Amino acid sequence: MATDGTRPGGRGRQTGADPSRPGGRGTRAGTDPTRPGGRHDQRRPRDPRVPRQGTPPPAPVAVGGPARPAALPSTGAAVRGIRPHDWFAERLLAVLSGQRPVHWMLGHTVAPAYDQLIDLAPGAPLRPASRVRPRVSRCDWRAPVPGVLEAFARIAAGDRVTAMAFRLERGPDHRWRCAAVEIGPRP
Repeated sequence: MATDGTRPGGRGRQTGADPSRPGGRGTRAGTDPTRPGGRHDQRRPRDPRVPRQGTPPPAPVAVGGPARPAALPSTGAAVRGIRPHDWFAERLLAVLSGQRPVHWMLGHTVAPAYDQLIDLAPGAPLRPASRVRPRVSRCDWRAPVPGVLEAFARIAAGDRVTAMAFRLERGPDHRWRCAAVEIGPRP
């Protein structure tokens, strides 16, 4: 290696630390000193507000804003395509069938519902008698007042079907939390 920090052959590229730069990173000759030394890609991220060349313009939006289904208020799960009552039904099933511990629902329940889960979970009321894994066969909901969903689900495990009902309440932080859980009578 040459004493000036370049490779033998004089190609001008530094291989060692550059004492004139903080952190001692080497730079390529003739490049921007503010750019990281290892970056060779000259492209920059695209501004999402600017349409790409060759794409059709967006469809016109109605005066009141984009049309929304009247079904559920948007939540983080709903934005990802999962409705809150479906998401909670799957999680409650996992806890009440013994697949997950009760504390898995700790941040997703209010205190009385968590106490109900603590009472229900040790008996694993949705644990199947056979090796068939239980599943949510149907889940539906009603909204008695804004910010509250009362949901009910059919849990199927082989030829056995059990009912599960639960109440979701939307908190001031716009997150849904389970406020009550009930399991139908066992056959």
